[in-house]
Amino acid sequence: MTLLARAGAESVPRRRRARRAATGAVVLVVALALAVVLSLLIGANPIPPSALWDALHGRGDAETNYVLFELRIPRTAVGLVAGAALGVAGALIQAFTRNPLADPGILGVNAGAALAVALGVAFLGLRDASEFIWLAFLGALVVTVAVYLVGSSGRGAADPLRLTLAGVALGAVLSGITTGLTLSDPEAFDSMRSWNAGSLLGRGFDVLLPILPFLLFGLVIALGLTAGLNAVGLGDDIARAQGANVLGIRIGVIVAVTLLAGGATALAGPISFVGLMVPHVIRWTFGVDQRLIIPLSAVLAPIVVLLSDVLGRVIIAPAEVPVGIVTALVGAPVLIALARRRKASSL
Repeated sequence: MTLLARAGAESVPRRRRARRAATGAVVLVVALALAVVLSLLIGANPIPPSALWDALHGRGDAETNYVLFELRIPRTAVGLVAGAALGVAGALIQAFTRNPLADPGILGVNAGAALAVALGVAFLGLRDASEFIWLAFLGALVVTVAVYLVGSSGRGAADPLRLTLAGVALGAVLSGITTGLTLSDPEAFDSMRSWNAGSLLGRGFDVLLPILPFLLFGLVIALGLTAGLNAVGLGDDIARAQGANVLGIRIGVIVAVTLLAGGATALAGPISFVGLMVPHVIRWTFGVDQRLIIPLSAVLAPIVVLLSDVLGRVIIAPAEVPVGIVTALVGAPVLIALARRRKASSL
């Protein structure tokens, strides 16, 4: 086979992968649009599609306008942003640690942000998400760095198993402290109960807008790291040989995860398993290229969060199940399935 023929043969799978990625992206965008519509329609006060159409065109009645513009649209926007942040944070951590069982929840990042917020509520009298955003970021940063230091043990490359064990152990300790603080002063934490379970209820633009710039900045950093993460996935030595700045990539991942996981936790509480499930679905479907995994995780994760939120509204209506509980119920079987896979320990 000539060199030209060989190049042409190699380009065929590449074109097929590109077409599959483009098709998958379109499917995910359509699914996201459907999830948004369901989030706007379904709830304690269902809105018929015709009434939704009229309200969006300025012809809705007062009740529909209130439910839609004051409750459903802000709540849906929070689900979109928090979901995207958690999905990308999970993809970053899995690529960074080369551990498919890693996510912000399992590595204790969410627990660190939650503990920092609980300390702010208990000792500083904070009550609003816009007040404790910096504490959530600080808690996420401290735990991210601590878990990585324990997992790497000063040898440069982090050991996936040690990272997971360190994250689970540290997360359990921090969650226990958070629970103790909550029980020690129930009145102070009464308004935080739904937040601590991971909930979109009552979240609006007043909470979203102060946090949004940090999440967007974290997303931009994540997208800028995709090529470098592909190189790091081959090993630090190979990555350096390819010209990748390994130390810069690690610092960038820590900053991005801190912004994304800390901001999402401040916004909607500690929502688990989204960062674990979503990157795996993308990886199984589209391969291991981080240039696809990270942006497509930002599309699929909000679908999971919004559909979980919709499910939580209807399963015990008129009461609601927090979205964090629903994602945990869905994510636990996924974690079991991953643990049973022979290749679950490596990417």
